[in-house]
Amino acid sequence: VDVVNALCDHPTFRAIAFVGSTKVAKLVYGRGAAAGKAMLCLGGAKNHLIVVPDADPKVSADNIVASFTGCTGQRCMAASVLVAVGNVEHVIGPILEKARKLEPGQHLGPVLSAAARERIERYVSEAEKGGAKVLVDGRGKQGGKEGYWTGATIIDGVTPEMGAWQDEIFGPVLSVVRVKTLDEAIELENKHPYGNAAAVYTTSGAVAEYVTHRVEAGMVGVNVGVPVPREPFGFGGWNQSKFG
Repeated sequence: VDVVNALCDHPTFRAIAFVGSTKVAKLVYGRGAAAGKAMLCLGGAKNHLIVVPDADPKVSADNIVASFTGCTGQRCMAASVLVAVGNVEHVIGPILEKARKLEPGQHLGPVLSAAARERIERYVSEAEKGGAKVLVDGRGKQGGKEGYWTGATIIDGVTPEMGAWQDEIFGPVLSVVRVKTLDEAIELENKHPYGNAAAVYTTSGAVAEYVTHRVEAGMVGVNVGVPVPREPFGFGGWNQSKFG
């Protein structure tokens, strides 16, 4: 804390960048901006992937699984919510099949700490107690003698009042939320306080255009699980995901 405050206050430093939780990002932004510095502070993320019935099953499964399990889910761009529009079981099936084949220690690395593993698995257990169904369960899996491990996990029937939808879990967990229409999916994404990234999976150009012009996220992709823009464009989210 002392080091951060010194950086924010010292006149030598004219600009500061920060990546971390929203709570800390707001504090750092406020202190540095009050000292007249240029600030770029990235906070929490909850990235929504919208899947519609005309989505390509293989493309969707490959992208979505890579997104929520890459870096064991410990990255700000990891997919964490799959918004399923209508009947998309032909897409969900391949996602489940692919996720079940991932083994900690072979396809997934360890999580940061014992506390991180406990936090990740607690979100899964709380969602299950709240009525969600764990379709792929990575709790308790081991990947080696050293490190802290958890496996790829997919929870179906997650609702907005659950912590698995509200918070950034920062682990290999995908929460599936069911909606009937595309407008419901967009409304759900836009209600979330975090607006880091979003993507839509579709083979329709009209659907892609409709979604990308309406979701409130700083980075939006089509058929891509990690919608990071190219270097000429700004990186970072909207709402409570970015300050400065």
